[in-house]
Amino acid sequence: MELLSIHTPETEQEKVTDNVRKYVKENGITYPVLVDTSTENWRRWGQRYWPAVLLIDRKGIVRYRWEGELEHRGAGGEKRMADLVEQLLKEKP
Repeated sequence: MELLSIHTPETEQEKVTDNVRKYVKENGITYPVLVDTSTENWRRWGQRYWPAVLLIDRKGIVRYRWEGELEHRGAGGEKRMADLVEQLLKEKP
């Protein structure tokens, strides 16, 4: 399983790469973070909302998309995504 983050800045402060580096370090993020200041990846993946989480299977197919905060108003997104990841990991390659 691979995890990566694509950071598409929403504000001017978020466009400053040093600010992103500082946030990544302060929050103990160890997976790769691509900074998409040109919004190229944003457009490529058809994004419309900040944040968004996409689960992509071994074949590169988007299997699930969550748009918005995972736990906004008790939405239960963290558990839902964890369950979906487990399902994907059980699939045969």
